[in-house]
Formats: sequence, C-alpha cells, structure tokens
Amino acid sequence: MKACFMGLGYIGLPTAIIAAKHGVDVIGVDINAKVVEKTNQGILHIIEPGMEEMLQEVITAGKFKAYIAPQECDAYFMVVPTPFKGDHEPDVSYVEAATRAVLPLLKEGDLYVIESTSPVGTTEMMANIIFTERPELKDKIYIAYCPERVLPGNVIYELVHNDRVIGGMNPESTDKAIEFYSQFVQGQLHKTNSRTAEMCKLTENSSRDVQIAFANELSLICDKAGINVWELINLANKHPRVNILQPGCGVGGHCIAVDPYFITADYPAESKIIATARNINNYKSFWCAEKVKSTMLEYELKHSRKPVVAMMGLAFKPNIDDLRESPSKTIVGKVMQMCNNAEILIVEPNVEEHNTFKLTNYQEAYDKADIVVMLTAHDQFKTLPYDENKVILDFCGIYKK
Repeated sequence: MKACFMGLGYIGLPTAIIAAKHGVDVIGVDINAKVVEKTNQGILHIIEPGMEEMLQEVITAGKFKAYIAPQECDAYFMVVPTPFKGDHEPDVSYVEAATRAVLPLLKEGDLYVIESTSPVGTTEMMANIIFTERPELKDKIYIAYCPERVLPGNVIYELVHNDRVIGGMNPESTDKAIEFYSQFVQGQLHKTNSRTAEMCKLTENSSRDVQIAFANELSLICDKAGINVWELINLANKHPRVNILQPGCGVGGHCIAVDPYFITADYPAESKIIATARNINNYKSFWCAEKVKSTMLEYELKHSRKPVVAMMGLAFKPNIDDLRESPSKTIVGKVMQMCNNAEILIVEPNVEEHNTFKLTNYQEAYDKADIVVMLTAHDQFKTLPYDENKVILDFCGIYKK
C-alpha cells in the first residue's frame, strides 16, 4: 500500500515516518517548500526525540519522500491545521483545500482519512465534496475520521502504543481504516462512526481543559488566601479519589486550548462548563501578566530603578519547541507592551531564533535578572538554584515547596 500524508506538521510528519518505518510506502506533502527540502535532507523541522534518526532511516530505505503536491496513492490522510475564523469558530478550509488537492487522484478502492481536529460533521462535509465532484466514486471509496492521541516529546511511543478511535462513514470504511492503522498501531483500535469519533477527540481535550481550569482557578484563590497551591494540591491528592492537575500560566497547544471551541461554537447553549473553563484558562495568562506588571512596579518603587526581568519559556509545554496558542508567549507579549522601557530578557532554549522576540541564553538571563518569571517548566530551568536575592514568580511549579 502507498500512502499520502497531506501536511507535515507536528502530527502529520511523525505519523508518516512511523508508517514508513513499518513498511508503508509513504509520500509526505506540505505547501511549505522549506519544510519539504529539509525533510528530504533528513532534517526534522520540529523537535521530537528520536524522530530525526527515524526520518533519515526511512529516507535511506526509500520508504518516504516529501513533495509539494500529492501523487497517486492508495490511501490519503488529511493532517492539516484547523485554525479559527471570527470569534473562535473552527475553520475547515485547510481540510477542504487538502481534500480538493487529492480529489483528481482518488480511484475506486482508495482510503480517505481525516486526522485533523474537526467539528462534528466535517467528515460528512468532505465526503459530500468528494462525491459532488466525483460522483462515480460514490460507494466506491472508504472514508473515515481517525484522530491521534499523542503527547509531544513522546510521540514515537504513543503513535504505536496508544489506543485509537476509528470512525468510518460506514462499517466497511471503519474496517478499511483499521486495516491500515493495524500495520503500526499496537494499541487497541476502537470502532465507531465518524461523528462519534470527531466528538470523541473534542471531548477528550475539553475534559482536560475543564480539569486544568479547576487547578488554575484554585491557584488564583490560593494566591489571594496566602496558600501555597502546589503544597495544597499535593495534600489534596493524597485522598484516594482525588486527582487534581497542576496549574500553570494558562493552556496552550493546538489541542486542549483549541478543541473546546469546536464544541462551544456549534453547541453554545449546552456547553456552559466547557465555555467557562476556556474563559478561566484564558484569564490565567492575563492574570500572570498583571502579576508581573505589579511586581515590576513594586521593585521600581523599592529600589528606585527599573528591574531586569527574565521571562523563562515561550513553548506551551516543557521540553518542546511548539509555540502554538502558547500562554507563555501571550504573557511575554503583554509584558513587553507594558514594560515601560524596562529590560526584558526572553528565554526559550528549544528555539534558535524568533521572528518577534530577541532570545537570550537561559543561564545568562537568570544571572542578570532581578525578577525571574518561570512560565514553562523546561528541564534546563530546573537546574537553576532558587536565589533568595531575586524576585521569583513561579507560574509553572519549577520550585514546588
């Protein structure tokens, strides 16, 4: 079987590589020529431990090659972004564009799969486009929705070992998709329909968003009450039926911070808790920025000079280079806007350069700073000692006490 992966981002590229590693002939497609060039050179354009070596292996074996445009295959996978339009309304135009790109290549017996996070009904919408443009393919191809469940930094293991939900538009499509994923997935493949599979992906991440919102709200309460939130959560979790997550400076990434909106946009009257959780997690980053601002003002009043402030981390979670929807990046931007000419040192050890922020080495920034703001719990930051002579705002639990 020959497979085409439309989109070589944080999910599409690793999935394509894993499939090629397990014997599938794979072509990867991306509209970014630089991504295609780097990929064919065996250079991973994302940070994912162990993945670059695997990329080089499948290229050398002739099992994988990247292109700007799709070629005829037996299976096509849509793994492109689903951004927002308007007021957090999901935009499936990228999925549609990728679908239309492969439309002329589809033939009887082919498998078409959407992996992109999508609102309920997207698979049916794309099927309607396919059959409107290519009516001769009606009941002749297999169509399914199969979302991923992976944690950045552990993708190689999780793409193989995690369970997956396989939702076909009919039982035959489900079985065909299972046949493909069985080539490399060792976790259980759970059969359902496309609408349930779409909602399942949104539900998983909305559930986590709600749980994180509880922890973030608790951190606001504890700050006002003079209680160490890390100690409190640790003690509360000693209860055999309590498992509170850790607070942070918000929620980022292109899953937990995004997927809930795909539910609230379509079902606003019914999704009150989900919408409130989103608002709480968004507010937390605003609160953190205001906390930095007030701390800077207090320092200036006390020392009669503006402080040097180190903003530690831009990525949305530890030890990755992914800045999508990152609350850390949002906080840095807000602090920069209201810093009033104070020296702000911005640190992100997993990114070589940024098109907006000038980056500083983490040790240099820490040594120079009067105020250290811990935003992302990268391993490098955990090696830095707690300096009593500095003002440290720890929003991510580097120095849990």
